[in-house]
Amino acid sequence: MTTTPPLVLIRDLSKSYRRGDQIIPVLDNLSLDIPAGEFLALMGPSGSGKSTLLNLIAGIDSADSGRLEVGGIDIRPLSERELARWRAGHIGFIFQFYNLIPVLTAFENVELPLLLTDLPRQQRRDHVELVLGLVGLADRSDHYPGQLSGGQQQRVAIARALVADPSIIVADEPTGDLDRHSAEEVLELLEKLVHDFGKTVIMVTHDPRAADKAHVVRQLEKGVLM
Repeated sequence: MTTTPPLVLIRDLSKSYRRGDQIIPVLDNLSLDIPAGEFLALMGPSGSGKSTLLNLIAGIDSADSGRLEVGGIDIRPLSERELARWRAGHIGFIFQFYNLIPVLTAFENVELPLLLTDLPRQQRRDHVELVLGLVGLADRSDHYPGQLSGGQQQRVAIARALVADPSIIVADEPTGDLDRHSAEEVLELLEKLVHDFGKTVIMVTHDPRAADKAHVVRQLEKGVLM
């Protein structure tokens, strides 16, 4: 019987940061498998290494040692340019504070990742309209972030994360700045991405209600998976 390899394979991964003369360990020989199509929640106290692990998987930080493969590709040896190209095709980012550009409309914010591709203008438009419809904001495409509620801004951010059709969505406290109703809407949308579109979602959260939506919850304590 053939076993399907995990989408994310992590073995003995370690990461430290330097603060002056001090070396501060953040992740300690961490190993983890994340299958394709999983909704994983990472929980733990501040400073436990959750966001660091997310950033390593997304290729925006590099480990000190260990093995990290995403989709069968060892991303640790890649150059900055190679990593940027790889992220553009494989990773969608959702942040706690949306990170939308205030002088751009919802449409223009969502289109931004596609400007790094070779897609012609009409195809970019088609992609943006598709994902804005998916998140329920087709009628808000010409609105600026300041004209949208927090929940709507986060849905624009989700559309932006989706527009290049990545295999993995990394979400760092995606409901942390939302009221309960908006948070529920965003979590239902993340569930939909997993169940209906086969996306893999890796979410850092402090909120047990958010973690309840995940398939798997893993706890980090001082850089070690519990």
